[in-house]
Amino acid sequence: MSHNPSRPDLTYPWQPPPPPPAPPRRRPAHRTPLGRPGDLRILRGAYRRQRRVATLTALGYFVLFLVLSAFAPSLMTAAVTAGLPTGLLLALIQLPVTWLAIALYERTARRHVDPLADRIRKESEIDARRGATR
Repeated sequence: MSHNPSRPDLTYPWQPPPPPPAPPRRRPAHRTPLGRPGDLRILRGAYRRQRRVATLTALGYFVLFLVLSAFAPSLMTAAVTAGLPTGLLLALIQLPVTWLAIALYERTARRHVDPLADRIRKESEIDARRGATR
């Protein structure tokens, strides 16, 4: 039996040569999305902080009013001016505190949440258009 030294892969002369290795498959160019992976997490956190600040402002003041009414009746009945007890004054202040909570909600939305949401929306529109052209 003769062995062909020029072709070490052939053990028998009648053996066909092995098929050439398949060329590596070319993947289509993968484009990464424009948005960063943590953007939605950051947006959810911004919404969460926004809700907490506004809720705790309004609800916190109301709970403080209730606690003072229940545990400090002498303070609540004490007169601030002639005929105006502290409890009534604190109750009347509830409306401006609620307006303050709404103003805080709007301010944080305008300064932090809305710009982030707009940026994510624009980047997702660009990604969607780029994906449609493929």
